[in-house]
Amino acid sequence: MQLNAMFPTRDIGNDPARIRDWAQAAEDLGYAYIEVPDHVFGAAAREGWTPRYDERDPFHETFVVLGYLAAVTRRIRLSSGILIAPQRQTGLIAKQAAEVDLLSGGRLRLGIGVGWNHVEYEALGTDWKTRGARQAEQAEVLRRLWSGELVNYDGRFHNLKGVSIVPPPVQRTIPIWFGGFSDAVVKRAARLGDGWMPIMPPDALAEQKLALLREEISNHGRDPARFGIEGWLRMHEPDPQRWAAAADGWRRLGADMVMLYPMYRMPKFDDLIETLRRFKEMAGG
Repeated sequence: MQLNAMFPTRDIGNDPARIRDWAQAAEDLGYAYIEVPDHVFGAAAREGWTPRYDERDPFHETFVVLGYLAAVTRRIRLSSGILIAPQRQTGLIAKQAAEVDLLSGGRLRLGIGVGWNHVEYEALGTDWKTRGARQAEQAEVLRRLWSGELVNYDGRFHNLKGVSIVPPPVQRTIPIWFGGFSDAVVKRAARLGDGWMPIMPPDALAEQKLALLREEISNHGRDPARFGIEGWLRMHEPDPQRWAAAADGWRRLGADMVMLYPMYRMPKFDDLIETLRRFKEMAGG
């Protein structure tokens, strides 16, 4: 089972050298992927709604960071983790992802989700209520745009007539993995995705979701053995024993990858590097 490293966007700071040093440390330690999260806006709390991240939490721009990481690393693969696709223009996603894939030599995976922040959708002028249906159509359109051919597509949310992405990506196509764990997302991933990357513990609910996923994959005539699983380990405190137990749980469930997802803050740069080292030591068995 491979280990992935979440880009510590809230704690890494603004020094490009530190971003480079952290990424190269992840590569040197043998991590499979660096995953860069996505939020365009921070949002302040309001009556009846408190955001998981607020207006004080820094989020570096996903595709710009991925492009920078492509330049300062050589082997480690790169991923959005996750991109809130329905609040972005699909053609722009296709263009930016193709460029990162090109500049990284074919190392990109696109992780996409529908998000939890309706305020951010509203601020970006996009529709919160249709985000699931829009995401499904986006996956189809993205793959067509990455083909290198002229694309015609007439759908509910997209109307493309004789357009293309040039230069195209190295990979034809870039893998698309789905985040989230609602039944609707699981079914969408099984139909349209190359993998599933939920944030949940390896418990009885995860087993149920995996059973649904594999059933849906088979129903669509696809091979479950060719479909990837990555468990995100959401942790609220630095407890290496809990990291290891959660990683072992996902290993037993047949996951291909796991990623530590710290919710606690690490203001010291040395702590970010030590976390990479410690997670590899505890979960890499």
